[in-house]
Amino acid sequence: METSDWEEMNAIEIREPGGPEVLSPCQRKIPDIRTDEVLVKVLAAGVNRPDVMQRKGQYPPPPGASDIPGLEISGVITALGSEAQNLSIGMEICALVSGGGYAEFCTVPASLCMRIPKGISMVEAAAIPETFFTVWDNVFKRGQLKPGETLLVHGGSSGIGTTAIQLAHAAGARVFVTAGSKEKCDACKALGAARAINYREEDFVEIISNATNGEGVDVILDMVGGDYVSKNLNCLSFGGRIVQIAIQRGTKAEIPVHLILVKQATLTGSTLRSRSIDEKSIIAAELKREVWPLIEKGRVKPQIFRTFDLKQASDAHRLMDSSSHIGKIVLTT
Repeated sequence: METSDWEEMNAIEIREPGGPEVLSPCQRKIPDIRTDEVLVKVLAAGVNRPDVMQRKGQYPPPPGASDIPGLEISGVITALGSEAQNLSIGMEICALVSGGGYAEFCTVPASLCMRIPKGISMVEAAAIPETFFTVWDNVFKRGQLKPGETLLVHGGSSGIGTTAIQLAHAAGARVFVTAGSKEKCDACKALGAARAINYREEDFVEIISNATNGEGVDVILDMVGGDYVSKNLNCLSFGGRIVQIAIQRGTKAEIPVHLILVKQATLTGSTLRSRSIDEKSIIAAELKREVWPLIEKGRVKPQIFRTFDLKQASDAHRLMDSSSHIGKIVLTT
């Protein structure tokens, strides 16, 4: 195993639970790698809602994971574990990690390293893993979205939303989204959404009913929760599937259970960070096989809203908290 010439690295740590100001630049020891891992010189790291939750003390790292935030990175492999296969030093990769992304170096399980798609920059590559893993697993595997079906995405202008629109559209599905402004709705339509609903001004249940002739949508990807759960059931088709991936409006909901029975509906959900490496490796292999060709053909592309230097992580989180962005926020080293 080759090792890095550096002993310390710049990183961002969470001093205590709180607002963006608790994100603090620090010096940390470059992490040691296990036999089945690689060490990556991080060039860019995506910023995601789970990072915000961790900052607030609401989403602690799983056992064994770094306390440094950051779940997706791009960079260059600088060291290999003895059991890391089909990889080489100097290879440019992007990867899903369970923590440690907000740093100059990060360890990655070898099976989660993915060559950067052709035509994609380092910054764009850093915006792929967390969102594409999430969308692929929840929309296409759990939600079982098929060509010709309809998908409703709440939070259409988010990193998850912009990815879901593009992948579903490329797969031959009709996509509806909700978003919070005309600018965001226009951006969603430009990516392939058939209808973008401004939830501040319009009732998405009524609009979905009218747009589908009362039949409803086949799959709903929801990161809102709360009172949206019952609304989702009201605009779901017979045999429809709701996939819950976040609960921004709360954990409690009044559910019209009879609609689950009458519509033979499925209400499911998942989290990604705590899943086993083997589970994540399966998703990584599927992405490389099914999605990488779409990216390399230009049919799907990460939407970058703004980049910040690693030391400006607090500013990046302030932007994330404002929800004024469209697409992804990325830190660069």
